[in-house]
Amino acid sequence: MCHVAYICTLLIPQTRYEMNKIAIFPGSFDPVTRGHEDLIRRAAELFDILYVAMGTNSSKHYCFDVKERRTFLEQTFSDDPRIKVIAYEGLTVDLCAKLGARVIIRGLRSPVDYEYENKIAVFNSVLLAGLETIYLGASAGFQHFSSTIVREIYLNDGDISAFVPDRIIDLITKR
Repeated sequence: MCHVAYICTLLIPQTRYEMNKIAIFPGSFDPVTRGHEDLIRRAAELFDILYVAMGTNSSKHYCFDVKERRTFLEQTFSDDPRIKVIAYEGLTVDLCAKLGARVIIRGLRSPVDYEYENKIAVFNSVLLAGLETIYLGASAGFQHFSSTIVREIYLNDGDISAFVPDRIIDLITKR
């Protein structure tokens, strides 16, 4: 008999159970890597809905267009109904407000990633009160995966099959 669970249900307002736990995992995903896939699947376990939000960064030059990147993401996560792929422009905090998400998920590969991501998280929390950023560390074997490096290998006719999800390797190589 679990008395702790019973006590917790009494202490937490019923409305908490009626709300969907929604998070956003923003990124450019140019292309989506096995590291992204691992982080997104792990994050999806924590939420009712996880939006993989493909944003547009004005300072980046993309190898794959929005339609291709969206297709890659949709194919990669087609087996999980909790994961919704969307494209957006503008501030991530505005998207969070629009979708009712109170959490942004970010992956960390190194302490350098933390420094960069934490600066953004501070600004985001000022722009949208109550918005939290949760950091997930890269799983063993994925700490060095980078879309930038995968893109360079691809653009120089190298084999990227070890770095991108199996579900999309044919889509990328047929391009």
